[in-house]
Amino acid sequence: MDNENSKTLTAEQEMQLRKPIEDYVGEIQEKIDSLREDGSNKVISLQSEIDGVKRDHGLSKEEKASRTAQLKASMDKAKAVEAKNKEEVSKLISKAESYLNEHFDKDYYQAVKQSCTQEKMLVKRKHADNMALLEQEHKKTLAKLTDRKEIKNEKYVYKNRRFDAKMELDKELAQIKDRRHAALVWKYHLIDMLRISKFTFMQKRAQKWENYKYTFNRRTFLLQNGLYIAIILIFIGLCIATPIVKHVPLLTYNNILNILQQASPRMFLALGVAGLILLTGTDLSIGRMVGMGMTTATIIMHQGINTGAVFGHVFDFTGMPVGLRVIFALVMCILLCTFFTAIGGFFTAKFKMHPFISTMSNMLVIFGLVTYATKGVSFGAIEPSIPKMIIPRLNGFPTIILWAVAAIVIVWFIWNKTTFGKNLYAVGGNPEAASVSGISVFAVTMGAFILAGILYGFGSWLECARMVGSGSAAYGQGWEMDAIAACVVGGVSFTGGIGKISGVVVGVLIFTVLIYSLTILGIDTNLQFVFEGIIIITAVTLDCLKYVQKK
Repeated sequence: MDNENSKTLTAEQEMQLRKPIEDYVGEIQEKIDSLREDGSNKVISLQSEIDGVKRDHGLSKEEKASRTAQLKASMDKAKAVEAKNKEEVSKLISKAESYLNEHFDKDYYQAVKQSCTQEKMLVKRKHADNMALLEQEHKKTLAKLTDRKEIKNEKYVYKNRRFDAKMELDKELAQIKDRRHAALVWKYHLIDMLRISKFTFMQKRAQKWENYKYTFNRRTFLLQNGLYIAIILIFIGLCIATPIVKHVPLLTYNNILNILQQASPRMFLALGVAGLILLTGTDLSIGRMVGMGMTTATIIMHQGINTGAVFGHVFDFTGMPVGLRVIFALVMCILLCTFFTAIGGFFTAKFKMHPFISTMSNMLVIFGLVTYATKGVSFGAIEPSIPKMIIPRLNGFPTIILWAVAAIVIVWFIWNKTTFGKNLYAVGGNPEAASVSGISVFAVTMGAFILAGILYGFGSWLECARMVGSGSAAYGQGWEMDAIAACVVGGVSFTGGIGKISGVVVGVLIFTVLIYSLTILGIDTNLQFVFEGIIIITAVTLDCLKYVQKK
């Protein structure tokens, strides 16, 4: 035991190991500081003064110009000094970093790391001895007791003592972990002083990796990534099973393109509903929106006179140029979808109606109207030249994927770089607090529903082009479940205010890959629904666990 204790470092011993490094690098740092005094440091100081002058509303335009000119003249001199000393400073930084690379790990960090490992072992051994002693005392106490209530109280006390001992162990282990982390961070503190926070790429990577290891928590990691790990393992299993069962490989270039092509229209739907889920809402009318959009687009872009009627009237758009029909179809899809989402959004925002009810009403109204108007018939094919115009293949590559990529980029920008996007997260996280801080909850909610309608319209228009028509009221049935499930699997939380566009993309791809793989294997469609259901309930369960842990 004494030998083991001798391997652990006291705070004083650690400072003694650190001192030679601190002295050597500190001496170089003093030289660098003296060279930077009239150069880099002055440039930073003068730039700060210039910014201050620009913000000073008490100065006139002429005074600002005069003062700025004087400061810029001083800055030019400081930059000249900085340029003159740049090579010397670089040599000194290189000398200090070389010394750190040679001595930090060998003379200091490894000793601290070994000490921490030894301390961890001693703490765990001490905890085990303590737990054994508590158990022994507990058994002795129980042997003396006969009253049932006293026995129950003793068991409760024993449970609390075990809990306290576990908390003490966790506290001591955290302190050891902090000590090791602080030892490594000290190296980057020295480099930070040398480089004025201008780290190299590898130094930034090393710090990020260290911070990740330091903050890593196994439970949190599994809660956040457990579902993805399971799905990846399932996909690997499918990749192995497909060549054995069907004698065809799953991961081929054409199959990957087919998966991305199928995912592209659905990406629009998932991106639309993701904004509503971010507001703790949902949308049950997505599938019917797709059916309405597909029917509308097919009627307008139909090859020849329409074979079906709408409210008894047969539409003929063949007199319009094909390009104009394509644009008109897109506009009508967006207008119709946005009209109905705006209605759902109004009732949700104005009357605090749950989106489940408002969108379910939309779903029934849309399906009833479209089915009644068209008698439920399918409207056949669109002009064969239109898909080549909207989503042509370039050397075999389906450009419908580029439409999806453009949508991802635009929605990402809206969510992350606009005031509306920031308000979306704020309202989703806490609508009361957002309202108090001056954010219009009504406007944000309406904006989210309208954005969803635009994306649904685009998605249904692209799906019409991909399928070369075939629009009917029944088309898109169940698509709302796929879109919502993709968002949940991608980490957009029903608790509100949590979610990323990258997660939505991953969710859509996961579901598309899974369905495509099961279809190739010849798995019955009904069993595919079972797989989807299991994934959804697992994703929501993990989401709820994360919420409970956060609370």
